[in-house]
Amino acid sequence: MNLRPLVPIALVAASSIGAAPPQAAIHLNQLGFLPDGAKRAIVAAASTTPLRWTARDARGGVVASGKTLLIGDDAASGDHVHLVDLARLTAPGTYRLSVAGETSRPFVVGADLYAPLAAAALHYFYQTRAGIAIEPRYAGDPRWARPAGHAEEIAPCFSGADERGMRWAGCDYRLDVTGGWYDAGDHGKYVVNGGIALWTLQNLYEREARAGRFPFADGRGNLPESGNGVDDLLDEARWEMRFLLAMQIPDGARATVPVGASGGAGARAFRTIDAGGMAHQKVADRRWTALPTRPADDREDRLLYPPTTAATLNLAATAAQCARIWRTIDPGFSATCLAAARRAYAAAQRQPQVYATSSFTGSGGYGDDDVSDEFYWAAAELYATTREPVFATALQHSPSHAAPVHAPDWGHVAALGTITLATVAGVPASAAIPARAGLIAAADGLLAEEARSGYRIPYATLDYPWGSNAVILNRAMILGVAQRLTGATRYRDGMVDAMDYVLGRNPLDQSYVSGFGARPLTNPHHRFWAHQLDATLPGPPPGVVSGGPNSTAMADPIAAKMKGSCAPQRCWTDDIRAYALNEVAINWNAPLLWVASALDEPRERLLRRH
Repeated sequence: MNLRPLVPIALVAASSIGAAPPQAAIHLNQLGFLPDGAKRAIVAAASTTPLRWTARDARGGVVASGKTLLIGDDAASGDHVHLVDLARLTAPGTYRLSVAGETSRPFVVGADLYAPLAAAALHYFYQTRAGIAIEPRYAGDPRWARPAGHAEEIAPCFSGADERGMRWAGCDYRLDVTGGWYDAGDHGKYVVNGGIALWTLQNLYEREARAGRFPFADGRGNLPESGNGVDDLLDEARWEMRFLLAMQIPDGARATVPVGASGGAGARAFRTIDAGGMAHQKVADRRWTALPTRPADDREDRLLYPPTTAATLNLAATAAQCARIWRTIDPGFSATCLAAARRAYAAAQRQPQVYATSSFTGSGGYGDDDVSDEFYWAAAELYATTREPVFATALQHSPSHAAPVHAPDWGHVAALGTITLATVAGVPASAAIPARAGLIAAADGLLAEEARSGYRIPYATLDYPWGSNAVILNRAMILGVAQRLTGATRYRDGMVDAMDYVLGRNPLDQSYVSGFGARPLTNPHHRFWAHQLDATLPGPPPGVVSGGPNSTAMADPIAAKMKGSCAPQRCWTDDIRAYALNEVAINWNAPLLWVASALDEPRERLLRRH
């Protein structure tokens, strides 16, 4: 077991926010570099010929020098860029880089850089729990403590008119859906987005357990459950899993759902279905709450919104994953999860085209009218857990079976099933081998994109969507899986490049993670971490990642002012009002946690396994 002590959460926040002046021309990871990893800096300079660079140690001695690699004009950033390869700096220490008269702020080379970040990224999920008080002794600092929000949440179904004037009949039951994680900056709790976030945490546990490595062993996560004999990563995952289980509809219940395509957006009529075993899409407020609003001060009606096939399959997939993880740790909980997964999968087969409607205000829609990837994901998880032929057959007939692998997001989850087939012990070779080949091919494609990117990240398109940082981190996760499958260090170096971008190697010289780096995130769009609007409220705890630049869905007034005037990687500002740019979310923090934990494992250990 890996029981290396982690830096206390409160100390990370205090020690890593430096007051160093920004250096706009030299961009590098503000956390530093691992001795055994890639070390690259990007220099924005107009020169059309290579520039001489020098690296000096803390005493001023020259330890490395050379010439930049000229990359040239970069449309994503609007910069003319050069690359500096600092691979020769392997000795732990503090350094500065000088290029063409500019000198960087000090940076470190050292081991264990990512352990505090991984710990903080996991603790984000505790900080965003619903239904429980966030206590000072667990919060890391009294500023982040708060009373329980939405305690004893026993919710009815939405009834009455939606924003298009359609009248919903509601249902004849209520569900106790206390707990779970708040989704983002608001107080909604969503099964669809909760599904990919939960899967990522559970998959991280499976990854680490396969390696015999337990960085979040019991007591190391500073959680209320610490000391119960269970890995703290699993304790946090179970908090959300229980919520997803609670969102499942009782057998025999009927539900009203819209008739119509495109996620029900154009529906003008209803149909009544057998909804037993399905999952409600979300529990959320009837109307949007103001910014800021403490969770305990939310006075809006809390309502269950109609079930969807996508939510039901998210439950089936994560509950099947839960069942195999907990099989020997807590057999009773494992059995509960597997029974729920079977019920959900069967319900989705009965009702394969029940889509979300965007006609409710007060919460996000998460509409998705192609659930073939959710069926594939759920079948993959059930097959990996049960080895039953019926699920193997479902996989064979899925359109995702032979399709290229793409990095996942909440609406495109096929890759999650492919990762499970490729990595879970005991999956037959007939399923595992093609899954592994697909993931390695996808990783190679991401490295090819990196070679075309000015800032050398595994993302070459000029469209930066809402949550672009999570897109890049999920791509880093694919690279991390490929590294585990092959032992090739180029995939790990690609992970480093993605994290370098998130932690400061970007044209804004911005660390998008709170509490880490010289210029960290400070004002996320959030109803409680809202110090920018209310001095009595805190800023974010450390380890919270911003959604990042958004050049495609500039919905809020702050973002709208930038439209047409910013290069894609520059369409961002650290402002609480900029929800399209600077919101935070569980499905964005989950890959941050996954990648930080993967990078915390020394490369020599990885190579020994191959």
